[in-house]
Amino acid sequence: MIKKLKDRFRGFFPVVFDIETAGFNPQTDAVLEIAAITFKMNTDGTLFPNKKIARNILPFEGSNIEESALKFLKLDNPFSEKREALYEVDAIKEIYSLIRSEQKANECQRSILVAHNAAFDQSFINAINIRHNLKRIPLHPFSTFDTVSLAGLVYGETVLSKACEASGIDYNKEKAHNALYDAEVTSQLFCNIVNKFNI
Repeated sequence: MIKKLKDRFRGFFPVVFDIETAGFNPQTDAVLEIAAITFKMNTDGTLFPNKKIARNILPFEGSNIEESALKFLKLDNPFSEKREALYEVDAIKEIYSLIRSEQKANECQRSILVAHNAAFDQSFINAINIRHNLKRIPLHPFSTFDTVSLAGLVYGETVLSKACEASGIDYNKEKAHNALYDAEVTSQLFCNIVNKFNI
């Protein structure tokens, strides 16, 4: 049985991401929230969520903001000081710093993004990296663990709320579409799936 996280995923350190945006185009549409959650592994090989970080994001200059997206996210004004939002470059650097620290502590070689519909989140992460010419990026540039595919395989469900229900996770629709909440339930779902195959 594998008892170290570094051995479970061939040296990759999984990190759940959830990103809330003002549209679907990563090149033009604003990022509004980013959350990330790291993992630890017990000596019996059980994976569980560990550290979490979430930041509200100020839309980048010239970005597109769809009114329908703001309504969906129940967000009146993305520029409101009450949000205590950061510029996306400052937020992502802070998140990457945490990831690098946890990756090193777990003796992993590189991190890998975990998300529900991972291609979406990764496309926005990659766009942020390119916009700000970031170099020390801990995440693999294209490999991911997608909980849509994993939940579809294990539970026959691909919608996050239904996959959580099938996995025995309480899912609160009133809290959904908040980056931290969605990251939390996605991390639980990922752990439940991984722990079913404790090798």
